[in-house]
Amino acid sequence: MTAIDSDPGDDATLTKRLAALDDATRAMAESRDFGKQLKLRRVLDSLRRTLQQPGGCAAVQSRAEALEEAGLFMGTDWASPEILVPALGAAGLRSGDADTVLLEATSELRMLAIATGEYAHPAISAEDAHQFVTQVLATNLTMLFTPPSEAERTKQGRLAQLIRDLFRHLGERIGYESVLDRLVDELWRILRQRPIQVEPVQKMITQIAIYRSDPDVDLGSAVQGLDRLITSLFGTTEASREDPGIDVFRSRLEAMDASALQFEATGFARAMHDTGLVSPYHAELLRFLLEGSDYLLAEALGLSNTGRDCMLRYHDLVHRLIEEAIHPQTAQAVYGLALMLDRGILYQPPVAPSLWRQLALPLSPYARERLTLAYGPTPGPEARLLAGVLSMLGLPLGVGQGDNPTCQSARALSMWAYNDPDYLLQMVVWAARDDEIIMHFEGQAISSRESVSGVATTLPTDLDPVSLLVVPHLDRIYAEMGRRCVGRPGDPHRWVNPEFHGWWTGRGFHIDVDVETGNLIDVDDFMRHFYANYHPAYNGDQPLTHPQPAGIAATDSAARYIGWHAITILRVGLDPQDVMRVYFYNPNNDSGQDWGDGVVVSTAGQGERFGEGSLPFEQFASRLYIYHVDPVERGDVDQVSAEEIEQVIGYIHRSWGADRVPVGELQASPEPADRSPV
Repeated sequence: MTAIDSDPGDDATLTKRLAALDDATRAMAESRDFGKQLKLRRVLDSLRRTLQQPGGCAAVQSRAEALEEAGLFMGTDWASPEILVPALGAAGLRSGDADTVLLEATSELRMLAIATGEYAHPAISAEDAHQFVTQVLATNLTMLFTPPSEAERTKQGRLAQLIRDLFRHLGERIGYESVLDRLVDELWRILRQRPIQVEPVQKMITQIAIYRSDPDVDLGSAVQGLDRLITSLFGTTEASREDPGIDVFRSRLEAMDASALQFEATGFARAMHDTGLVSPYHAELLRFLLEGSDYLLAEALGLSNTGRDCMLRYHDLVHRLIEEAIHPQTAQAVYGLALMLDRGILYQPPVAPSLWRQLALPLSPYARERLTLAYGPTPGPEARLLAGVLSMLGLPLGVGQGDNPTCQSARALSMWAYNDPDYLLQMVVWAARDDEIIMHFEGQAISSRESVSGVATTLPTDLDPVSLLVVPHLDRIYAEMGRRCVGRPGDPHRWVNPEFHGWWTGRGFHIDVDVETGNLIDVDDFMRHFYANYHPAYNGDQPLTHPQPAGIAATDSAARYIGWHAITILRVGLDPQDVMRVYFYNPNNDSGQDWGDGVVVSTAGQGERFGEGSLPFEQFASRLYIYHVDPVERGDVDQVSAEEIEQVIGYIHRSWGADRVPVGELQASPEPADRSPV
């Protein structure tokens, strides 16, 4: 945050925190060696409060020398920075121990101070410190632009965001050129999942573009992939090549003939579908083309035959959507509009009338305030919400839960956008106009206004416009449904999921964890029914008709249990290498996660569609603990081989189920043939 856009309240709070930190540091410095441990708690508490403030990282960096000389690192490995290992530092930051995280973060800022010449350290040179920080950045690229994962949120709480702020500060101060190749690869990996929210990626591309213009920066082999990203935002076509500004670009469009306009239109469409990013100039082109032919409009959107037919059939509606929702500030909605048209969902009878209703929807004062606070006053909240609707309808698998424990609500929004778009649009109306959503649980109405609390303890703010308004209501209703199941035997998801997500959720329910003890139960039966219902070899080669909610035991890269997490099973099929895979939606912002024991989720290259994650069938089954089936559609349970079940159970026993096997039941678990070291 710069001095121009900082909040005076933030500055005052930071000043107060720094005064407390300086006092605590001074007290530690004045203590004898044997008394420094008594002063450590106060210093660590002050560091935590300081680092959680905007500008806190820079402030601690400037005090790194004083903190070290006061004895902060005395008696620890951090006391000898010359022996520290970057990979181990990253592990320290991911630790669930708050003190370890704070000491590691302060040590990283000390290294940065040494690298930039602020601190002449007797034991390590500026060059070595620079190399250290560069390696730390290279091994933690995801922390530069993705929200905390489920594992991080569970283990670290608010410290997870502190670590994100730390890495952004390191990157801005040390420079990205030394890790540019890996950074560009990581950006492409995220973009291939086609998230709705791309602001972190856009900010990173903007930062990289600054380096791109510096002739002293060696870009290495990243130039081609980097240029594609930069030009997708700032210089996609001839008329926008040098990023001239919207007004100049508009004047150039006005001087073009039809051939030149078509060249512009196809250039923008090609870049958009290539990267999933939309330039503000693209939005301005669409607004300009409203006055011309629909042919050029379809070219600019890069529509398929289905999309073109849909646009022509609903000409007036599409034009109004562009007029109201598409602005340079909401340019990303262009991609949502294009994909929505290509999905052909306007042909579903309720969808077009629902969008006309959305165009005229009066927002409540509260909804207007929430959207304005989150996205600013320009364009207005109505335009922001409509743009969010287009993005969600076009990218139903791009919905993310942000840094919030609301995976159930994010999954529901994604499922409705994917499978029942007019129901999603009805939810938006209720939340945005009425500040209330009413759903029914076993015939009884549940009001989000009357439900006292949900899973989230604070109001989510880092969400797309639709989620921003709808998720708080869904979260409270979901929690209330759970409360109404108190006292029933077993897991409440048996009853909640079909009522919460939709009629297509199977009423048959399987779980392999005893709710009271947490121990594994009936794993063999659980897995046999999963194979029989979902694996094409055992269910009569029947594709999955509707997406189904499921629950996984989330694990980290060491295969350690983290928590229960909601996902959606989308389909099962062979990948290009003829491996049977489960393709699923994960609301946790980034599906490409390492779950340990060789279980690494793929997001591209294995037959995935945009937004899907996938795993080989047996690996996915090994992390599953809840799923739904249609009880009258039964596969051939007896045909599932014991070898397949044993392989899955082996994965379970080596990961989240290691401590959940009743005494006497744990047997040796077979090693998978392709198990990689963790």
